[in-house]
Formats: sequence, structure tokens, C-alpha cells
Amino acid sequence: MVALSKSTIEQFFIKPCKPVNPLTFPQIPLIDLSQPDSKHLLVKACQDVGFFKVVNHGIPLKFINELESEATKFFSSPQTVKEKAGPPDPFGYGNKNIGRNGDVGWVEYLLLDVKRDSHYNKLPSSCSQHEENLNFRCVVDDYVTEVKNMACKILEMMADELKLEQRNVFSKLLMDEQSDSVFRVNYYPPCPDVQENEINGGNLIGFGEHTDPQIISVLRSDNTSGLEISLRDGSWVSVPPDSESFFINVGDSLQVMTNGRFKSIKHRVVANSKKSRMSMIYFGGPPLNEKIAPLASLLEREEDSLYKEFTWFEYKNSAFNSALSHNRLGLFEKFSSKI
Repeated sequence: MVALSKSTIEQFFIKPCKPVNPLTFPQIPLIDLSQPDSKHLLVKACQDVGFFKVVNHGIPLKFINELESEATKFFSSPQTVKEKAGPPDPFGYGNKNIGRNGDVGWVEYLLLDVKRDSHYNKLPSSCSQHEENLNFRCVVDDYVTEVKNMACKILEMMADELKLEQRNVFSKLLMDEQSDSVFRVNYYPPCPDVQENEINGGNLIGFGEHTDPQIISVLRSDNTSGLEISLRDGSWVSVPPDSESFFINVGDSLQVMTNGRFKSIKHRVVANSKKSRMSMIYFGGPPLNEKIAPLASLLEREEDSLYKEFTWFEYKNSAFNSALSHNRLGLFEKFSSKI
């Protein structure tokens, strides 16, 4: 991570989240995928919060640990080596700058296309040896395959609970060969220069507040805290880390397909002065030409569609041409939404 001046570092600070009343939000929804009531709890979590933690997910720790090990090697490389994998276009290595609209964060990242015909073209120049690069590709492929299958299982369980005729109505969009899904590894290095600001109550922003535009996001992080989610009253809640579990976000596209029943949750990451944090996120997206609109089977007799129909290509372009914190769905709402 490139060193910054004190005046530059100050732009990375935000106010800390306030304590939340445990009576109004007792805990992050926890879903045990091995239990018979998990379908009901999945849908309830999507409706109430838009975010939940899953355990007994069936993904071997081997895949998680191998990927974390390879990612650690990459982010521990000299800066000149890492920059050979950038700049992001949007795929590749990025550092501090998030997107193209002026958003910044105390973060380094790798963004990878996970299509079958993608060969992670930016990776060969980032690794000192060909064998190391091949190993990185293999562990990414193994991990993404496992996580995508889990995401599809979760989406099908949701469809079952919603009594949809096609239980793969959501999951087929991720399984499609043209699915526009991506994989991201975020690394938040320690920043010793900001200890004074932390003592005075400031938080170092690692990744600014936003919602995810895709259908579903599957997050796994190490045991360093930093992820925060926004509740409906605007307060922020810190999510306790758990390196052996996964956290699921409802994306904007899933909110639209369920006509607002499921909530796409705003979230952010705060970094700190002493400990690094690493997270891995699979963003399950539809094909670029897929039309996104509320499912007719979910619209009750007199229920209006809250959103205009759009293609994923249209929404993706709109989302990535706006600032992180903007209400990206606002342009596609038919009415003044209350959700």
C-alpha cells in the first residue's frame, strides 16, 4: 500500500457506528443449512434484513484456506509486482481507488472474471513464477465452483419457500454460461499512522457504504472485524467475524425480482491501524442481456410492480457510473419507494 500524507488520510475517516438497541436488533440472522426450517428462515432474513450468516454450508475448509494462502502471498508481494496485475479495467489489481467516480478506501483488491473462457489475464504478470500463477487460478476456480453451488442452493431454497413454480428461477441466472458473475478479494492493510484518529473516535473507511447490484453476494472473511451493515433506521451494526462461516447479501437485482420483498442491504467496511483484514466475495450476476423485473408469480392480484423492467447490462452500467453511496435503484423505481 502506497504511503499517504496526514491530510490525505483524513479523507478516509467516518464517524463510528452508534450502539444498537438489542431489543430492536438482537443479532445477525443465523441460518443452519442442515436444518429443516432453513428455507423459512432464509426468506425471513431476506425480508427483514437482507443479510444473514450461514453455517453447515458443506464447503470444505481446504478450499477456503488454500485461497486465503494464495491471496496472502499476492498481497504480500512488493508493490511493483502487484501493480503488474493492474490497473483494473475493471478486472485486475486496484489500490485505494474504487470504481471511476472518485470513491476511495483503505483497500487493495483483485477483481476477477469467473466465466469459463476467462483466464485471469492480469494474473500471469503478477506472479513471479508460472507454477504459482497456475496454482492461484486453480484455487480460485475450486473455491468459486463451491461457493456458486452453495449460492444456487440457497436461491432454490428461497424459491421453494416463496412457492415459485420454477425453483431455479433465480439460480439458473448464475448457472448460465453467460452469467456475469465476478469474484473479488479485498485486502485491508493496517495503517499505523491513524492511531490518533481512532483514539479520537474516528473510523478508517476501507470500503464505502453501498449495496451490491447483482442477485446475491457470498462473503467470507478472516477473523478480523470490519464489516458493518445499515439497519432501516439508518444506524450501523458491526458484524462479528467468523472465518468458518459465510455471510450472504441480497443484491439489488434480487430485490427487484421479488418486488421489494427482499431487501438489498447497504454495507461498508472499516479498517484499523493494527490488524489487516482479508475478505473474498462472489457476486452472482445474471447474463448481460437478461431482463430484470418483478416476477409475475410474486405480484399479488392488486399489487403494482415497483420497478421498471431493465436489462442487467443497463443496470450494471448505471450502477458503475454512479458513486458507491447513491441509491442506484432510484432511477428504476416506478413510484416513490418506501422500502
